[in-house]
Amino acid sequence: MIIGLTGKNGSGKGEVAKFLKERGFEYHSLSDVLREEIKKRKKSVTRGNLIETGNELRKKFGAGVLAKKILERLEVDRHYVIDSIRHPMEVVEFRTRKNFMLINVIASPEVRFQRIKARGRENDPKTFAEFKKVEAREAKSTVKSDQQLEKTLGLADCEMSNNGTLEELHQKVAQTMMELAKKKKRPSWDEYFMEIAKVVSLRGNCIKRKVASVIVKDKRIISTGYNGTPRGVKNCDEGGCPRCNSFTTSGTKLDECLCSHGEENAITQAAYHGVSVKGSTIYTTFSPCLLCTKMIINSGIAEVVYNAEYPMSDVPLMLLREAGVTVRKISLEEKGKIVSRSGFIRAVIPAKAGIH
Repeated sequence: MIIGLTGKNGSGKGEVAKFLKERGFEYHSLSDVLREEIKKRKKSVTRGNLIETGNELRKKFGAGVLAKKILERLEVDRHYVIDSIRHPMEVVEFRTRKNFMLINVIASPEVRFQRIKARGRENDPKTFAEFKKVEAREAKSTVKSDQQLEKTLGLADCEMSNNGTLEELHQKVAQTMMELAKKKKRPSWDEYFMEIAKVVSLRGNCIKRKVASVIVKDKRIISTGYNGTPRGVKNCDEGGCPRCNSFTTSGTKLDECLCSHGEENAITQAAYHGVSVKGSTIYTTFSPCLLCTKMIINSGIAEVVYNAEYPMSDVPLMLLREAGVTVRKISLEEKGKIVSRSGFIRAVIPAKAGIH
């Protein structure tokens, strides 16, 4: 989950963030990005400088720049709480992640003013009249790149009232998180294994295309393979395959290519370690070529699940179906699946998976 927090000054966003941090959520604040920038400029970190620097960065790099910088720091396998969201375009950026939810923490002006007085910061307003004046100034602006807190509040997925005690607030946060956790869907088995295949492809050393396969039996990975030159031969990206290194047109001179394909390596790795693939499913990032198709059929693999079509896929797919092999396509890109800032999930592959 990525929980975004917005709200007016003194509403209690910091308390919500603190509560979630104490329960394993990693904390980020858009204000931290501004503090880092202010320190680079060797200025003092004041509320005025934070607002001024934020407006300047949004004007120069786009209204969602602070959110983009935070998203670059987020991993796929952790829960986060993000504080200080003050512009609608920041919400737009965060919503590129399906597991993002924006909470508006609200409290009455009188309660918020008393909290601000209690914390006693030097630059905070000293009177209620001054407090309301500052708040009105910060709520909206005619300059689109300036913070637009009022519009941002209107984009919240839910509101969390915080006029009462700290204990009452904590109960509300806990209840909301439990409801969100129950609604969150895990990846399907197809998505899970195909994502792992995408991770395996990053080991591929072919300079023209990165392809990988994962062979699964009883929902357990029994072998993996990625494309590249054979064991003990100089890697393709180090000059090992003359055909690839000459950037030959796709589909030509395949008889001169020294690289083994992902499906081929997954099957031979299983054989190398004495693991039967009969009756298994092979997940592959591209549909298999003709050579790999024949290996799949003769090795006894029962099902092929692929993410995208290989350029010459008609004959191989027809042959698989003729041989009684089940063929399915699952396109993660078409599902709009966003897995992480670097485009893949980190996965632990069993020791017997056959990665070489």
